[in-house]
Amino acid sequence: MKLADRVNKIQPSPTLAIDAKAKALKAQGVDVIGFGAGEPDFDTPANIREAGKKAIDAGFTRYMPVGGADDLKDAIIAKMKRDHNLEYTRDEISVACGAKHTLYNISQALVQEGDEVIIPAPYWVSYPDQVVLAGGTPVFIETGEETAFKITPAQLENAITANTKALILNSPCNPTGTSYSEAELKALGEVCLKHNFLIISDDIYERLIYDGMKFANIVQVVPELKSRTVVVNGVSKTYAMTGWRIGYACGPKELMAAMTKMQSQSTSNATSIAQKASVEALNGSQDAVAAMCVEFEKRRSYIVERLNAMPGVSCFRSTGAFYVFPNFSCAYGKTTPAGTVINNSTDFAAYLLEEAKVALVPGVAFGADKYARLSYAISMESITKGMDRIEEAIKNLK
Repeated sequence: MKLADRVNKIQPSPTLAIDAKAKALKAQGVDVIGFGAGEPDFDTPANIREAGKKAIDAGFTRYMPVGGADDLKDAIIAKMKRDHNLEYTRDEISVACGAKHTLYNISQALVQEGDEVIIPAPYWVSYPDQVVLAGGTPVFIETGEETAFKITPAQLENAITANTKALILNSPCNPTGTSYSEAELKALGEVCLKHNFLIISDDIYERLIYDGMKFANIVQVVPELKSRTVVVNGVSKTYAMTGWRIGYACGPKELMAAMTKMQSQSTSNATSIAQKASVEALNGSQDAVAAMCVEFEKRRSYIVERLNAMPGVSCFRSTGAFYVFPNFSCAYGKTTPAGTVINNSTDFAAYLLEEAKVALVPGVAFGADKYARLSYAISMESITKGMDRIEEAIKNLK
């Protein structure tokens, strides 16, 4: 069988692959500490679960409008006004099967052959492949610890060409956990105002932010960009609803209509029950979110301290999401007890999984081979045990 060429242009999601491998080892009885998962380890809050149950009991189990139910769109509109003072109408909202699906719909509706999409690196693993699947070309802007993994206005200006179709901004960021301040977004926004392209603001981690930092997206800071900015969000990370698969976009109605058209020929509507639960998530009590943030911040502080105390390792103090992105290149060129030389982040990740029974995602998957991503959306007990194992594994290298 000859498969379509597009299949060979992309890779399977490495984050999901690592998580699946760790879970498979655990199922075999192996004591693996899994830092790979990009999902909260908390249960979906009770009020949201109850809303889902009520939807089932009420027979809310049939097809729905492709782009989302009106009550969920209204909840999204209210949330955007309440949290960000941004006003949208129903035809400026599109609901999909998760934020990943939302981003895929955007690329399919917007990007074509010859288009370039600017992506700051390190980046979430699916951004480049989604652009490639749409026929576009990813254009990466490299960042590092010295700039807190943030792009500068000068870098953005230099990356823009006549073919630039969009810029993706993810703050707080997966995998680095960095967050842009209002001043930094304003400076980037001033560059964007001089050029004609779409801004994709991926805000999926907006509520998971620490150290007293205030969340903002580029539309709030530079309102003139609203007509060519699409804000992407969802309930997965904030409300521990990863399996419910609800994401949404707020943006120009022409783009929302095109995304809905694309979705009508792929998945149709997002799950009806999950949409009802998401209405409760957005409109109901937010106490559980605050409690999760307190716990995540505590874990973040501990894991950053432990990593920076390891000889040769440096770890940026993330200000959002639930990831750290330490630099493990001190291990490169060294030899494992089994006699294998570690040359890159893939080798290092394999060594930790095989010898230390610790699963993390190699940085090459995010466009930064010196690093690795660790999620602290696991228990403090597991984090402590995992840090001990990593520290010992590094000491055992020669």
